[in-house]
Amino acid sequence: MSFRITRALPALGLFLVLAAPAAAQKSKVAKAGEPSYDGPPLSSWVEDLSGLSPYTRHSAAYAIASMGPKGAPAVPALIKALDDSEATVRYASALALREIGPDAKAAVEPLRKLVDFDRSEDVVAMARKAIKQISGEVVE
Repeated sequence: MSFRITRALPALGLFLVLAAPAAAQKSKVAKAGEPSYDGPPLSSWVEDLSGLSPYTRHSAAYAIASMGPKGAPAVPALIKALDDSEATVRYASALALREIGPDAKAAVEPLRKLVDFDRSEDVVAMARKAIKQISGEVVE
């Protein structure tokens, strides 16, 4: 039994290292008028976009997407997340930009780069949808 516990400790330690920063951020309080999702304010979700875990980063992008146009202050962080090494994060970031809409016009050129160069068909498709929603332009 102790052999199993000894083998599980490194994995548990890694989990705690990756999960602790995200959990600590969730306790932040929203500033007056700051949108929130599922409790944490937008600023907390923006910080999570640069978290260590891909799950933390893509969850943050989905949370921001759920805020719609109120998530506009997150546009610069979402643009940065379009360069993430994980396709799930790039996809969720493009989706969030689409949901923000015209207030995300600064993201159109970075989204075009995804359309031209991303290897994930899903990411490319979402980038096209985002450009259409933000600018009205149809990208082939």
